[in-house]
Amino acid sequence: MNTSAKMEQIEVLRVKLAVLKREHRDLDEAIDALQVRGSSDMLTIRRLKKQKLYLKDQIAVLEDRILPDIIA
Repeated sequence: MNTSAKMEQIEVLRVKLAVLKREHRDLDEAIDALQVRGSSDMLTIRRLKKQKLYLKDQIAVLEDRILPDIIA
């Protein structure tokens, strides 16, 4: 793979990473709003928290692909 193609692939990964981080923040805000309201459905909150954890895992995978952990 040539350098420009690799740089383009990294930029695509950075955009995907930004989207996932925004979704993660949105879920966090939604969970907080449901909990503050008090009359929230615990099943819905649990489902949103699982989705948030899944996004966190996906974010970690993309971050590792963008900046691999190199052992010197």
